[in-house]
Amino acid sequence: MPVKETPAVQKRTADPIEDASAAQPIQTPPPTRKSDDTIVPTPLCSPVENLKEDIRKHMFAFLGKDITRAGMHDYFKALAYTVRERMAEHWIQTQRSYYDASAKRVYYLSLEFLVGRSLKNNVICLGMEDQVREALAEMGQDYEEITEVEWDAGLGNGGLGRLASCYLDSLATLNIPAYGYGIRYEYGIFHQSIQDGWQVERPDNWLRFGNPWEYDRAGYLYPVQFGGTVHSYTDDQHRLRVVWEGGEKVMAMAYDMMVPGFENSNVINMRLWSAKSSRDFDLEFFNSGEYLKAIEDKARSENISKVLYPTDSFVEGQELRLKQQYFFVAATFQDITRRHLKHHQGFEDLPSLVAVQLNDTHPAIAIPELMRILLDDHLLPWDKAWKICVNTFAYTNHTVMPEALEHWPVDLMTRILPRHMQIIFEINRLFLEDVRKRYPGDDDRLSRLSLIGEDFGKRVRMANLAVLGSHSVNGVSALHTDILKSSTFRDFAELFPERFNNKTNGVTPRRWLRQCNPSLTELITDAIGPGFLTNLERLKELAPLASDSEFLSRWGKVKHRNKQRLAEYVLHKVDIKLDPNSMFDVQVKRIHEYKRQLLNVLHVVSLYDDLRSGKAGHDIVPRTVIFGGKAAPGYRMAKLIIRLIHAVGAAVDREPKCTGLLTVAFLPNYCVSNAEKIIPGTELSEQISLAGTEASGTGNMKFALNGALTIGTLDGANVEIRERVGVENFFLFGMTTPGVGALKARGYNPWEYYQKDDTLHRVLDLIASGHFAPLEPDLFRPILDTLLKEGDRWMVLADFRSYVDAQKQVARMYRSHELWLEKSVLNTAGMGYFSSDRAIAEYARDIWGVQV
Repeated sequence: MPVKETPAVQKRTADPIEDASAAQPIQTPPPTRKSDDTIVPTPLCSPVENLKEDIRKHMFAFLGKDITRAGMHDYFKALAYTVRERMAEHWIQTQRSYYDASAKRVYYLSLEFLVGRSLKNNVICLGMEDQVREALAEMGQDYEEITEVEWDAGLGNGGLGRLASCYLDSLATLNIPAYGYGIRYEYGIFHQSIQDGWQVERPDNWLRFGNPWEYDRAGYLYPVQFGGTVHSYTDDQHRLRVVWEGGEKVMAMAYDMMVPGFENSNVINMRLWSAKSSRDFDLEFFNSGEYLKAIEDKARSENISKVLYPTDSFVEGQELRLKQQYFFVAATFQDITRRHLKHHQGFEDLPSLVAVQLNDTHPAIAIPELMRILLDDHLLPWDKAWKICVNTFAYTNHTVMPEALEHWPVDLMTRILPRHMQIIFEINRLFLEDVRKRYPGDDDRLSRLSLIGEDFGKRVRMANLAVLGSHSVNGVSALHTDILKSSTFRDFAELFPERFNNKTNGVTPRRWLRQCNPSLTELITDAIGPGFLTNLERLKELAPLASDSEFLSRWGKVKHRNKQRLAEYVLHKVDIKLDPNSMFDVQVKRIHEYKRQLLNVLHVVSLYDDLRSGKAGHDIVPRTVIFGGKAAPGYRMAKLIIRLIHAVGAAVDREPKCTGLLTVAFLPNYCVSNAEKIIPGTELSEQISLAGTEASGTGNMKFALNGALTIGTLDGANVEIRERVGVENFFLFGMTTPGVGALKARGYNPWEYYQKDDTLHRVLDLIASGHFAPLEPDLFRPILDTLLKEGDRWMVLADFRSYVDAQKQVARMYRSHELWLEKSVLNTAGMGYFSSDRAIAEYARDIWGVQV
């Protein structure tokens, strides 16, 4: 329950989320309908003059600024407050409707939400973009310049967090009663810069200028407990009681950010938790003169929400990450149970009123936490509490690699969460008893299914816990789900086949088409109408236009303008001049060996060597290769790959024979806001991970949606994208997942590929010679060692020849400009399935039991 306030501050400010049922009705005109019975959204914006007046008002009242002396950042914040004010009315109305309807609520728990910038998205969703542009223009300001002032919210890292944000957008657009829950990180993952070709990490202080989109809820604080001891006793009614006491307490304070649906007056809530000390400082230490000691505990407590993903390569880092996960789960479930008990007696009906989706294993500690609440706080019997838990939780898995599944040392969890460790042991004991009955004598199966692994000391397998404690377990692409059932969780799938299902990822077309590519959106709207933004399957109506030469000409002009904008951005950011008439070949994503940026670099080296040696033909296609992505700070090999990209790029730039034919650029600090600039200008999308290693991917969807052609393996969602856009419109290369398994079983020897492929031999020898680092000739030796001496785990060399041949096919196709444009249109036309609206509708129907 929320912490009670001291008598001195008994009165608290009303929270729109919690007191929405008591709010006064907001008068909103009803929507109108066109003759074809489609709803025309009610305009949510005030006239332009009112917008201008509200901007002036917020400039004065919130910022204390004289508008005649206001800078661009002042205008950004004043406009943000103006937009937030309009969203807040609909937000409260939305919350009140949940209470009025006694609606089942969906709680989406994610340790990441990669929001990006909010201003443009919110303005578009409120249907007020034209009015905002006009109002600012009349005030002497440029809307596009003001939107560039906003920092990306540092609340996520990669695809997991961006998927969560796309899903909140769709939850709001589909009018599903939902809340997102996560952590309000003070610092993001890190800000990447490049010095002498090396990645340098700097703090991502995204809150430095404040966050105008959030409401802090200081009146609602929840205590979160760590450590302490557990003891049991029998009460006067002969019931076993368990008490967890002592240890450390940290307070969780809520910050709310609004998420608007697209032009539907529906606004949902993302609630993020910030760690606060249970007291400001120890007065006893302060009064005795030990001022630093007085605030030491406060600083340590508040570290929990300080930074996204602290390194876990040492014990203190592991402890902090475990604390982060429990911190946000414990606060969230105090919030959920308090909200539930406001209008319902007991918990027997919880699964019919609440659905909790665990976005990967990070929130899986929620399962023993809900058990603890039901057992210890509300005295439910074990069997009833477990049934409620299983029917409440659903789990989305995001990895196919067993070693990437999260696990925690038993001794660490026992020290930090002693009661939860007891509950996990009991869940495991009861579960393994059932398994023994079904599979007597099968000790290997028991070992694989156990929640406690013993391969590297006793560790809690959080993925096993998530599967066992959820009524639904879904993968995020058809291939990924097949691998989960046949390999990663095979034993669980045999026990609980009804739990496993697929929910292929999707992306929101509002941000990844309407917002990032307004020119293409306008062209598509002219051709088929605007309905595709909420019904993406309508993009298939573009297919017949792929043979219309006039339409293709317009499509090509849009792509060229987007390439010009991207070239201007690259010139501004890294001072590299790109030729918009060259093919823009792009790979932007987290830098990791399994993503195989190295395969792309080896191909670039082959092109470079052909050009400098005169082996390239006269009909070579000019190509610009753009890389982007962050390497984890402790990931030495990934950082060395970034260094190699820069070294190769510098060599290409120095070579006169490459001028106008080959350019390499690395864009630092890849994030949502620069993805919005890169994706519309891309022509070739590199999705080249080894088959069977990528769960799904969503970047592949964003690029194809914006008309890029894909070169890729049969991995993750590539398989389904290829089926939807047409196999002839996708450049396929590489082994299949069964082929990878078969090669591993036979015994993969990368030296064989090196020795039999002249191009590969030449490329690796050129790197080994020190050509790309003459002052440090052995700089890239570790890369060569991992390929040739350490087994080439990601089979870069095995797929090299197939990849190079596919790239030659790409070049031949690109020479036929009209044919390339035709395939570009067909890619966009085939992407309707990959909407986050479709994915969320499937979650609602198949998992949550919520009507859309």
